[in-house]
Amino acid sequence: MSRRKKLSIDQLDPVLVPELIRGTAPPAIDWATMFGNAHPVEVEIGFGKGLFLHTASGRNPERNYFGVEIVRKYQLVAATRLIQAGRTNVRVACADGKIVLNEQILAGTVDDAHVYFPDPWWKKRHKKRTLFTPDFAESLARILKPGGILHIATDVLEYFALMQATLAVLPAFDPMPPWLEKEPEHTLDYLTHFERKFRMEGRPIGRATYRRTTSPWESPEGAKVIEMPDDPDID
Repeated sequence: MSRRKKLSIDQLDPVLVPELIRGTAPPAIDWATMFGNAHPVEVEIGFGKGLFLHTASGRNPERNYFGVEIVRKYQLVAATRLIQAGRTNVRVACADGKIVLNEQILAGTVDDAHVYFPDPWWKKRHKKRTLFTPDFAESLARILKPGGILHIATDVLEYFALMQATLAVLPAFDPMPPWLEKEPEHTLDYLTHFERKFRMEGRPIGRATYRRTTSPWESPEGAKVIEMPDDPDID
């Protein structure tokens, strides 16, 4: 396999979202200004190397895609793939997904949200880094339009149970029919690089979709906070 050609920041600029300036308030995102059209918007939190964004944006040119990834290297890898594929309907940001959801994306402006294979952060001292918390689920409910769809997937079945339990107590989400897994047609016909790796290894993958209801997005008072169990094999 040939090495992907490295592009300059100027060449990647059409798909890169400017980084936040330290000490300044993050600006609200206006999708029409960002993309130059009023097409439906899908958001992915934690896009890794960007396989989902690359594949989905090619299949659905009439939709806009916005990805957030905290690792700068992966943002540039994804941007390179998107530019070389000629994608004009994707933007990728290097930022904390929770900040973007809470402070930049306006309520009720997103048609679909995607959260695929988040890090389970097994170690006790890393629990605070766990992405899929009740607050995070509420943020997803806030940004989605009524009728919008939330897509989740993970190979860690304990994490999948946590995700489902977290969403089950929110009246803002209704579970949809179970995901019907299909066989990939080629080596890039997967949600993410993680999915490709795990399915080739034969690991089970938890997947689910939820529809955003018209209920208030706030969590019910006194909702139980569910935590990931510690992995006994990790110190």
